[in-house]
Amino acid sequence: MSAPAPTPTPEGRPSGLSDVAPMEEPLMDLAAALAGQTGARHVRISTDGGAADAAGPGGGLAGALERGGVEGLLGQLPDGAELRMEDNDGVVSLKRDGASGALRVRWADGPAWERSVRLRGGWARPQPAAARALSPALSPAGAPAAALDDVERELMVHGGRLFDGAGPVPGAGRIPAARLSDLGSPAFLEAFGVRAACVAGAMAGGIASVELVVAMARGGLLGEYGAGGLSLAQVEADLQRLQAAAPEGAAWGANLLHNPVEPEVESRTVDLFLASGVKIASASAFMTLTPAVVRYRFSGISVGPDGVPRSPQRLIAKVSRPEVAERFLRPPPEALLRELVAAGALRADEARMAADLPVAEHVTGEADSGGHTDHRPLVVLIPLLLGLRDRVQAEQAYARFGVHLGVGAAGGIGDPRGVLAAFTLGADYIVTGSINQATREAGTSDRVKALLAEAGMADVASAPAPDMFELGAQVQVLSKGSMYPARARKLHELYRAYGGIAELPADEREKLERTVFRRSLDEVWAETRAFWAGRDPREVTRAEADPRHQMALTFRWYLGMSSRWARVGDPDRVRDYQVWCGPAIGAFNAWAAGGPFEAAAGRGVVEINEALMRGALALRRRQLAALLGHRGA
Repeated sequence: MSAPAPTPTPEGRPSGLSDVAPMEEPLMDLAAALAGQTGARHVRISTDGGAADAAGPGGGLAGALERGGVEGLLGQLPDGAELRMEDNDGVVSLKRDGASGALRVRWADGPAWERSVRLRGGWARPQPAAARALSPALSPAGAPAAALDDVERELMVHGGRLFDGAGPVPGAGRIPAARLSDLGSPAFLEAFGVRAACVAGAMAGGIASVELVVAMARGGLLGEYGAGGLSLAQVEADLQRLQAAAPEGAAWGANLLHNPVEPEVESRTVDLFLASGVKIASASAFMTLTPAVVRYRFSGISVGPDGVPRSPQRLIAKVSRPEVAERFLRPPPEALLRELVAAGALRADEARMAADLPVAEHVTGEADSGGHTDHRPLVVLIPLLLGLRDRVQAEQAYARFGVHLGVGAAGGIGDPRGVLAAFTLGADYIVTGSINQATREAGTSDRVKALLAEAGMADVASAPAPDMFELGAQVQVLSKGSMYPARARKLHELYRAYGGIAELPADEREKLERTVFRRSLDEVWAETRAFWAGRDPREVTRAEADPRHQMALTFRWYLGMSSRWARVGDPDRVRDYQVWCGPAIGAFNAWAAGGPFEAAAGRGVVEINEALMRGALALRRRQLAALLGHRGA
């Protein structure tokens, strides 16, 4: 008589695999499960309340015990129960008495013997709470290796099988318990006072919203508010809300976006950050150092009680090229410091102290990200930045000031394997972006979140950037369901080919007015002129003297409005949505399929970032288990 097939549990797992913790299933189910596990011809479990029997195929008991050991069986038995397993070549009896037990063995071709056994848990199966934190793809139901997903549990590998790690096991390999803080650099955790080296990066236009940043702060993680592209009045109001809502002493930051077209905006943003007490800034899109970013970093620097200069502001620079990273990792140029002192932007003593310290203690290598991107390969960029970091750290002798330079990884990180790859490369921390835009807290429309939740890896494209249109800078955006990439590229082609709106061919102009702007270009210019007259009248003066600049400002109306239509969810402009997004969203959606994060409504920014980190820990434990000989890893 063959053993009955393992029956599924409510969690969808076969009962033929036992918990690391003692099981609580009925005796009949337990007997059937053990018959299937061990291959014994007959299994009987006896307790004071009765007995249960099950039949198996026979011929497998000796091999099962050799592979998995006998001690793990004790943890499956109720206290006081006795297990008897008969097979073609012998009989094994095991009786539990509290945390210990008595084992008796009689083989057909050898002597009988007995010994005591210590409780050490059962044979491994998935832990439901841990599995739910990951995805079905990462933790398939019934996979023995899914016990590794319970990262806080110490495990052992012995004879190729996985066991609970309570107590020493001769010859076993140890898989220690893991914590979120085990990933990345302890120096990063200490510098920012966070519990995990995972940052929710700044997404401009307030997409990285106050709610998103506050949620991260309350979760003990670092989030960066997306100040770029917003009016200073809006930024000021949002910073006040942040200060009021974030837990006292919790880390949070804000985006300082380089603005080569309007440097005054960059400078006024620094004024606002300093006045509002923003202690962490994420410097983005810089190709060189500017007076504003250096002023932010070193304003208020002073000598601490230990005699070492300390700045009240920290800067995290997002870079995609080593030469730009080096400018941030080294002290500011003397000429720039003299300029700031001469302008009264820094005191002479502040400039002297700044001459020994890096502009940014942390640089984030931005690979194939959403929004502004150079599409750099992460596996090339991060090693280059790490080598640069080590060289600069030694040459500048930063250790004497207690400075430890850090390198983070961003761009293309959307699932636990991507997270683990970044840390395996040597990153001190990771920065997530595109995936956070589809969370409940993100400052964009439900329409955009739904589009993102359906996107694949290839559903992105490059298009002209709204803020640096004339320079030809690109942003990576969602292409699925949107005409923005094609229409924005067409506008840039026309800008390069003609000297002004008056030079546009009649058919091109008619097509633009009908399909892209949906109004006459004269009306668009009138609205654009009114905007710049209030923001920076010099732009109007320049445009009226330079038809090509007028055309650029007019075309930028569409590029700027398209991101706003997306954020507010304008139903009439869905085909024109500009949604900054990288291929990481496809990796995330594939990983989340079938789990609690599949729908946008189920995505909380803290929950998904923590699940990605825990998934990376579980994967790393699987790698270790495989090295120790666990066949199910």
